[in-house]
Amino acid sequence: LQINPAAKAGNMGSEQPKEMLFWTKEEYLKFIDAMMDKPMLYYAFEILYWCGIREGELLALTPADFDFEKKTLRINKSYQRLQGKDVITTPKTKKSNRVIQMPDFLCAEIQDYFKQLYGLESDSRIFPLSKYALKRGMAFGCKASGVKVIRIHDLRHSHVSLLINMGYSAVAIGNRVGHESVEITYRYAHLFPTVQKEMADKL
Repeated sequence: LQINPAAKAGNMGSEQPKEMLFWTKEEYLKFIDAMMDKPMLYYAFEILYWCGIREGELLALTPADFDFEKKTLRINKSYQRLQGKDVITTPKTKKSNRVIQMPDFLCAEIQDYFKQLYGLESDSRIFPLSKYALKRGMAFGCKASGVKVIRIHDLRHSHVSLLINMGYSAVAIGNRVGHESVEITYRYAHLFPTVQKEMADKL
């Protein structure tokens, strides 16, 4: 077939949630320490972990998406490689269009990174990497740091689990990471600390 009808039809039905692996903050810090001498990968993983964005969203980022005064990162597109061509598409869902507030240290890091990029245009991809290169970098970092092997997408789970541990609500977390509905965030329900004891004590 000239085109893939499944790609045209899009997602349908409910997906079986895959096993959710994630790193604790300690594991992530161990991993990122091993990536120090690979600047492009280092900064890519920093954004993935501290902002909880999807891989395609990361690879589509351009300098125009960053506002260092407001310390925000705008997500409004996604990168894919289709039939050997780089394709920039709209994000996965409507809720995926969002503006994420970045921590101060990440703002400073990305500004440093921009200074290292030669001839940067406002619409240049700041990570001209393939998904395969990211995957290879991840494998290297896991091996070098000795942390358990997880997938790139699991960095997103790690971000959500970090926010849960910090005590944020499912709604607040869902808005930050661009979940289409709060039901998706509730797939992480087993990570939310149990408040039953606290409820009983307060009652």
